[in-house]
Amino acid sequence: MTTDQKPDDAGTRPNSAADGTAPGNPDPVTRAFTFLTERAVSLHAAAVLRVGYGLLYLVFLLREFPHREEIWGPDSPWTPHLARELLSQTGWFSALTFSDRPAFFEGCYALALLTCALFTLGWHTRALSLLFALVVTSFHGRNIYITDGGDNLIVLMAEYLTLVACGRRWSLDARRKRLRAPTYRSRPRPALARLLPAWEQAVLVRGQLSTLLHNCGMFVIAIQVCILYGCAGLYKVQGSTWRDGTALHYVLNLDLFRPWPELSQFADHHQLFIAIAGYLTVLVQVACPFALFSRLKYVVIGLLIGMHIGIAVLLGLPVFSGAMIVADAVFLPDRFFLLLQRICLTRLRRAGADATVPRARNGNLRPPPSPGTPGRSDVRSPVTDTTSS
Repeated sequence: MTTDQKPDDAGTRPNSAADGTAPGNPDPVTRAFTFLTERAVSLHAAAVLRVGYGLLYLVFLLREFPHREEIWGPDSPWTPHLARELLSQTGWFSALTFSDRPAFFEGCYALALLTCALFTLGWHTRALSLLFALVVTSFHGRNIYITDGGDNLIVLMAEYLTLVACGRRWSLDARRKRLRAPTYRSRPRPALARLLPAWEQAVLVRGQLSTLLHNCGMFVIAIQVCILYGCAGLYKVQGSTWRDGTALHYVLNLDLFRPWPELSQFADHHQLFIAIAGYLTVLVQVACPFALFSRLKYVVIGLLIGMHIGIAVLLGLPVFSGAMIVADAVFLPDRFFLLLQRICLTRLRRAGADATVPRARNGNLRPPPSPGTPGRSDVRSPVTDTTSS
């Protein structure tokens, strides 16, 4: 119904009973298409995924920088020839096997570090997301025998992030767009006036397609995380050691997963705590696909983060834990990240205001107010003014 149409003009309504739909109540397919193409969901969560995985892989490459030759280089025990044979059988891909020259490998490693840094900052994110996925896939496929579940998850997320508009918030792209916004408000030149309707239509279609890809990508990421947690919980239920509460006892006594033997022994001595942690792990993972779409998601995410921190410290799997913690951010709404942003900005401004008057809290060193100057209680702080505005 248009704005100039009367409610009783039943004969002129665009949606009448003849076509089977009530006015203002489109069919489910139309509502779903409108929801997927009108507004991009979870833009701040997408930015957290970009920053989290970009920074995590950058730290991973920097940590392995002294050992890069032994892991991925041409002189590695897992030679490029062996890697190419395995890749031909598995159908995987790695750009590091294109050449056996050391200079080529060093250039690829430098490009990988630069790509991760720029992708984390959000510089030309659309193009960098493709390059970041290429980097992660290449290093993963070059030597799969040093990877774990965390590397597999990062590969999946890097491919999903190519569909997601992860550079619209908290990025250099968002800052550049915000600074250049007044420039685009200028009127078009007369020579392009006749092409303006077609140009606007193309921009509209491009925006709807980008929004559609973003929303579908975020939904796929959420489904992927639910599948990971659900399958992990169901597999644990089938194991006898998880049912009797002794699974963590055996894990803590494996030399491969004991970065801190004293800490592992200390945790293993508290058998009741170990049994409760095992049962709680299974319960949370099985309930995760259902609880993450309800009001209990904050409690579940808190338990999952605590579980992954324990895995990183006790079992020595920081990459896996970091990848899972970052993936949990997909279930947090934008208002949660905006609240964190306001809290951080408020504290930073308060700290900056305190730094401008370093001796304000010392009453003897503070100069007395001059006549006509309002007292301390009458002056509003810049933090209050900024927050209220």
